[in-house]
Amino acid sequence: MARRGIPEDVAAINAEIRRFFDQEVSPAKRLRNWFGVYAFYDYDTEPIYVGQTEEGLGARIRRHMTNQRTDAVAMNVLDPFEVAYIEVWPLAYPPIPKKDKAAFESHLSQCEYTVFQKVLSESRLGAVLNEKDIPGAQLVALPASYRRCIIPESIQQARSHPDIRIARRALTIARLAQVISERDVSTGLRRTLLTQARRLERLASSRLAEFGDTVPVEEFGEETGETSPE
Repeated sequence: MARRGIPEDVAAINAEIRRFFDQEVSPAKRLRNWFGVYAFYDYDTEPIYVGQTEEGLGARIRRHMTNQRTDAVAMNVLDPFEVAYIEVWPLAYPPIPKKDKAAFESHLSQCEYTVFQKVLSESRLGAVLNEKDIPGAQLVALPASYRRCIIPESIQQARSHPDIRIARRALTIARLAQVISERDVSTGLRRTLLTQARRLERLASSRLAEFGDTVPVEEFGEETGETSPE
């Protein structure tokens, strides 16, 4: 009999995300309802994506994680499977009233640019997967951030296994390359392809190093099935 509903591991991750955004930032107002800036990190705490939202952080990130969020997932820029940590900067008390839309948007963009520069400085590759650069803006003091690992301990080992991640990353690269081959795409999307390839190379190199430097010598006929001459 076919099972209804989503897989148990996906349900467990969704529950962790709900718990994260259900926490109160101020009395009677939960984190999910604030607007602000967010960043995603992979299992190695490498930053992979930065964004901003004028709606609830919870709703925006939920769409990212369920393939309902516009370009980043649709264009195979971001694989939700790779997201292990979420960090958000809720703008609870912006210095500009929200009714002044232009000033409000400017302040939000300043915060996004500040976070973008922060995560780039932390990245081992000096890059994230954003297709477009965050527009330059004045650096500002950021509000306190909230960060959480969204992968429950019960599935952490399986989900973070490097061979699974290598396979997923290679598949994402193939899909992104196909999109590029079929459309007139931006230079930024091609840059994202390169960043994904560098991420794959780094992970594959690290995985190979776990097995040591010795590579076995191919025996005669091992690939062709030939037998050794007498």
